[in-house]
Amino acid sequence: QLQASGGGLVQAGGSLRLSCAASGRTFSSLSMGWFRQAPGKEREFVAAIGWSSGNTVYPAAVKGRFTISRDNAKNTVYLQMNSLKPEDTAVYYCAAGDAVVSTARSGLHYDYWGQGTQVTVSS
Repeated sequence: QLQASGGGLVQAGGSLRLSCAASGRTFSSLSMGWFRQAPGKEREFVAAIGWSSGNTVYPAAVKGRFTISRDNAKNTVYLQMNSLKPEDTAVYYCAAGDAVVSTARSGLHYDYWGQGTQVTVSS
């Protein structure tokens, strides 16, 4: 089970840190990812990190602003979001699975999903 938290309302240019706590099993051997979905839009890949934290993947839309990290001892993955823009507004979901660098952008390679946390960025 994955539990996402840390969402909220923030002004443009602000920061938020999302957390995703895993329970029920150890996720340290799995890749972890963040996705988001805005109203009326398709789910969008946001970030991914390999099991050893050695590999991270970001789309161009968030690269340089968002940072994904993980603490395997705490079974938790984080998404630090800086310089937030109104277009970052969405429900953010964490996910875990066997994704690798070449497949991390696709939700099909994640088997476990959290319930989502709302991020709203006001202009």
